[in-house]
Amino acid sequence: MSNYTLKIKLWSDTTFGRGDGVAGLVDQEVEHDRYGFPYLRGRTLKGLLSEECDNLIAVLPEYSQRQHWQEISNCLFGVPGSTLDTQAKIHVGDACLPDDLRKAIAAQLDREQERQKNGHKPNLTSTDILESLTTIRRQTAIDPENGAPTEHSLRSARVILRELPFESKLLFETELNKGSDDDKDMLALMAVGTLALRRIGSGRNRGRGHVQCSLHNSTNEITKDMDSIERFGRIR
Repeated sequence: MSNYTLKIKLWSDTTFGRGDGVAGLVDQEVEHDRYGFPYLRGRTLKGLLSEECDNLIAVLPEYSQRQHWQEISNCLFGVPGSTLDTQAKIHVGDACLPDDLRKAIAAQLDREQERQKNGHKPNLTSTDILESLTTIRRQTAIDPENGAPTEHSLRSARVILRELPFESKLLFETELNKGSDDDKDMLALMAVGTLALRRIGSGRNRGRGHVQCSLHNSTNEITKDMDSIERFGRIR
């Protein structure tokens, strides 16, 4: 087993959508936990990484290269209908705010909930946490003929504020940088896929969700390791 960390920094406001809204408040709500901390589901992040890797593989010049790296991608991320022998070699955890921040505030919220049970008004609630980390953006469609807003087109979405850092824990079945050539190729593919991931969340094709991602082990940043980056595209 080996552990890595995928770090995500938001360069623009971002919506980790959960598929619904809050009546009378917002049409599109962000995914958040019971303490009000927004997060991106690991399953969604895994899908985004897999998509970026597939896009990179598709532009390799030689068929033999594409074939080899597609096999590496299938081994890393799995394929639909995978069996125990062909399931994904990677487990992607939810992308959350830093642990120390969440633990400190969660402890305070738990104390405030105890105060509330004793009849006191809480000084801090999960709604306060959510509102401190997000804001609501509103937009409307414009009629191309007269330049006026289209009737009944006003929509609101909650967005996570830019420059917030998120981290996702990645668990691999083997020690990638010390294993076989295929293991090292999986690490190389993860590194370039991480660098290629620049947009996430709802509205990522309309200006939201601009991010910078990096991959780390316990001591180094893999996405700055040129040996791993340059390994991509070679054929074993």
